[in-house]
Amino acid sequence: MIYDVIVVGAGHAGCEAAAAAANTGAKTLLITMQLQHMAQMSCNPAVGGIAKGQIVREIDALGGYMGIITDQTAIQFKMLNKSKGPAMWSPRAQSDRMRFSEAWRLQLEKLPNLDFFQEMVTEILTENHQVKGVKTSLGNTILGKSVVLTNGTFLNGVIHIGLKQLGGGRAGEKAATGLTESLVALGFESGRMKTGTPPRVDGRSLDYSKMIPQPGDTNPEKFSFLPITQPLTQQRDCYMTYTSEEVHNILRTGFDQSPMFTGRIQGVGPRYCPSIEDKINRFADKDRHQLFIEPEGWHTVEIYVNGFSTSLPEQIQYDALRKVAGFERVKFFRPGYAIEYDYFPPTQLKATLETKLVENLYFAGQINGTTGYEEAAAQGLIAGINASRKVQEQTPFVLKRNEAYIGVLIDDLITKGTEEPYRMFTSRAEYRTLLRQDNADARLTPMGYALGLASEERMHLLERKQAHTEAFVQFFKETSITPEEANPILQKYESSPMKQGDKMAKVLARPDITINDFISLPKVKEFADTHQLTEEEIEGTEIEIKYAGYIEKEKNNADKLNRLEDIRIPENFNYDKLTSLSFESREKLKKIRPTSLSQASRISGVSPADISILLIYMGR
Repeated sequence: MIYDVIVVGAGHAGCEAAAAAANTGAKTLLITMQLQHMAQMSCNPAVGGIAKGQIVREIDALGGYMGIITDQTAIQFKMLNKSKGPAMWSPRAQSDRMRFSEAWRLQLEKLPNLDFFQEMVTEILTENHQVKGVKTSLGNTILGKSVVLTNGTFLNGVIHIGLKQLGGGRAGEKAATGLTESLVALGFESGRMKTGTPPRVDGRSLDYSKMIPQPGDTNPEKFSFLPITQPLTQQRDCYMTYTSEEVHNILRTGFDQSPMFTGRIQGVGPRYCPSIEDKINRFADKDRHQLFIEPEGWHTVEIYVNGFSTSLPEQIQYDALRKVAGFERVKFFRPGYAIEYDYFPPTQLKATLETKLVENLYFAGQINGTTGYEEAAAQGLIAGINASRKVQEQTPFVLKRNEAYIGVLIDDLITKGTEEPYRMFTSRAEYRTLLRQDNADARLTPMGYALGLASEERMHLLERKQAHTEAFVQFFKETSITPEEANPILQKYESSPMKQGDKMAKVLARPDITINDFISLPKVKEFADTHQLTEEEIEGTEIEIKYAGYIEKEKNNADKLNRLEDIRIPENFNYDKLTSLSFESREKLKKIRPTSLSQASRISGVSPADISILLIYMGR
């Protein structure tokens, strides 16, 4: 049998890739070393966060599963950054780790186009620079028209605890060997990266009375736009505590046995999620650091100590943690560790995540140098879609930077590459007012529907939401408010009173005033009740009115960018004949092979003058 798509690895990238390929009509095989560990949360038991929450909503809007699975298994929900503008609002949920993995497996087993196999892939089979399948550690050959590699931290993985080294891709699981060597033999460039994880401890041994409770939102929302999941009615608290100078001093006694400081770890770690030893070394002026105490599920007593990632010797970890308030009698389930693994610089990929060297071979997730479940899942979704479309001879699917955070993520990777684990932030997106978490469905569900991933139900829900929001916006623009109605609202915020009537939209556009201030007005309440407006539609109306100027400005800027996006560069363009290009620019352009002038302009080392030369050469 020849599969249309073979997905190697069943982490967050692999699961979304397999689901997307199967749901778009491709006969798909998901092959992994441990079927019982599908979609394992290797690090903290949480989904979403700053910019990452926006990515999860985009995955959901396109028809992926991460949002649905998170809602089904959440134990707490928070909307972060609510005190800031809506471009910064970011959903985050604590998940039940065991239920999350189980829910993913049960969801995938419902897909008729998807087969499963437990084995380790050791070799990529090719012919004339085109992928033909994979070979496993037992010598099995599995043929496929396309292959998606989502190997996570398993490629030649090495676990570090103090000066101890263990081969492994995750605690208790062996590393994947052979595949890196197979890819390097095909001409791919590889590198090493590092990530880490904190100790897991017994919650029964902690004194929560010495910690600060961190409850979820009073009125929690959810990730998925579909009504098949409901917001939480019960939630589990997280807690916060702090390290101290005493804790830091104990940790310092282990620095001579730290694999980071002794040079045993060669790979580069994540800058924005450093280990505790790295934090106290880099920020020596700080006498304490926050620790977040996160339960691993509804019923388990296992606790994740967020902020205490470390690869120091076990006894040092234990001695230091016992000096943290609330941890005086702590019992370990397992120590923290660092893990070093192979990755492949993502400048070797096209925007579809297909490799430039081997046709129909795709990379997604940490193999591309990223960190985070959400970034991995987004890449898996796009790789799965494109692998399926390629074998079915359909046009590729690529998201632009002004269309999705997923578009920003992939463009950053393939254009700029990364020398440290890449993590998404709102600051990476030029158009974050357009790329809000609340409008991910409006941006992407029509695309998902056209791909065959988003259902008719999703489209009907979106059309209803858009119609209601547009009608409510129009109502605010056309309906007047009297000074008698408006001034009590304005007085509350110490805003200048009105002397004559004006349109409600103008009043709502003032700083601090919210749409909830208007809801009690009889004419507004009547409109909302008659149209049965949801909280989401009311919130969307407020955003459209208050941020109309910002949204319009970003749309205009995006249109300018897209004009350069429309100027395509031939795949085999000869940059050497443009002698007026700088040497650095010419070398970078030859390596990255941008598909448009817009992408070329984002390559480090390519100056505006170089772009002007390309424009002139192309007759613009």
